[in-house]
This record gives sequence, C-alpha cells and structure tokens, in this order.
Amino acid sequence: MSKQATLHRWDDIPVEAVKSGLGRKIIAGEKMMIAHVFLKKDSVVPWHSHENEQLTYILEGTLKFWLGENGEQEIVVHEGEVLVIPSQLPHKAIALEDTLDLDIFCPPRQDWLDGTDAYLR
Repeated sequence: MSKQATLHRWDDIPVEAVKSGLGRKIIAGEKMMIAHVFLKKDSVVPWHSHENEQLTYILEGTLKFWLGENGEQEIVVHEGEVLVIPSQLPHKAIALEDTLDLDIFCPPRQDWLDGTDAYLR
C-alpha cells in the first residue's frame, strides 16, 4: 500500500479549550506537528521543557518569553517573527495582547495529542 497525502483546513478543526484564555487546533503527521494556539491577553504558558524542537511563529499579537533554567533570556516575539526553541530548553510565556501563535514541533508533542499536558491546564 502506498502512502497518501492528507489535506486539512483550519476552519474545519474545532478549537480545543485547554484552559481559560488558551485554546488550540492541532494537525499532526508522523514526524512533525503544527498547532494554532489562541491566547487571550495576559494568558500564561507556565514553565516547561520538552524533547521537541519548537518553532513559534506569531501570526497576530505578541508573546513575551523567558528562556533558560532561571529565565535569564527574555525575548518578545511580535507578529511576523519566529522564535526557535531548542530541545530541552526551559521556557514560559505570557501574551502581551490577544495572540495567534503557530507552533511547529518535531517530533510531535505526544502530551498534547493524548491530553497529558497537565502543566498547561
């Protein structure tokens, strides 16, 4: 059996309400994953790290990140900018305004797929 491509439409994917002020839509392949993450102003993504390399592309709004063991690196990511977060780098973020973030992970975030991402809920 040959492999086939699959087409997805963001408009057809329901928003998963992760917690108040934070929702997401996920599309996962075998070796990578992409997600729309919707954050209301002042919504916080708590400290965490993961094996997955992450690209965060801000489509609308602004996120402020703290990165490193003690948050020693602070970066504000604006609309049209991309932040590359290496594997296992601790980080947290806050939405400085209502934000639509496009996250790409390699490999896919299994905790997001199976709902074991307790740090976020």
